[in-house]
Amino acid sequence: MTEKTLNNNQVVVAGEIASEFVFSHEIFGEGFYMVDLVVSRLSDAYDVIPLMVSDRLFDVTTSHVGEKIMAKGQFRSYNKHEETKNRLILSVFVREIETLDEEEAWDSKPNQVFLDGYVCKEPVYRMTPLGREIADILLAVNRAYGKSDYIPCICWGRNARFAGRLSVGEHIALWGRIQSREYQKRIGNDQVVSKVAYEVSVSKMECLE
Repeated sequence: MTEKTLNNNQVVVAGEIASEFVFSHEIFGEGFYMVDLVVSRLSDAYDVIPLMVSDRLFDVTTSHVGEKIMAKGQFRSYNKHEETKNRLILSVFVREIETLDEEEAWDSKPNQVFLDGYVCKEPVYRMTPLGREIADILLAVNRAYGKSDYIPCICWGRNARFAGRLSVGEHIALWGRIQSREYQKRIGNDQVVSKVAYEVSVSKMECLE
């Protein structure tokens, strides 16, 4: 894998493990497991971020709920086939992981992501009822071997105004944090289910070409 491919998608998250490890898949004898990490925001709120961890990196056979860790890797996506449509599944693919002591303080920014990619869908710019500007971007970030990750990003204020003027195919870099957001989805006439969306909340962005 080229260094360029590794550098265009970088994530660092630190927080508390909130679930057991659940088997996802195996490639060439290497098992990959999903686990939820609770990451604090600057406010009292928090994000629950799914991590994909190799059984060669960490002991996935025992419970680590409540342990504090720091993980570095990439924000990745894949399409999951569900009945008649595809659903975009997002998680942090972990390349390095370490346990933090109770006294050990991590960086003051426990949730950081950098992406370098291409706008692959017309940005959607809008105003909230309270007059706040928002824009949604879907960013294609190249991976090795001709693959790409498709990352939903949300911008606010002047970043939203900037994003709203971007065209499909433009090459941009952005910095921010991964956030989880609960929403309600209606199924059928009378059933409503809670679902969680994951996206990058953008703090800074720039055009590269």
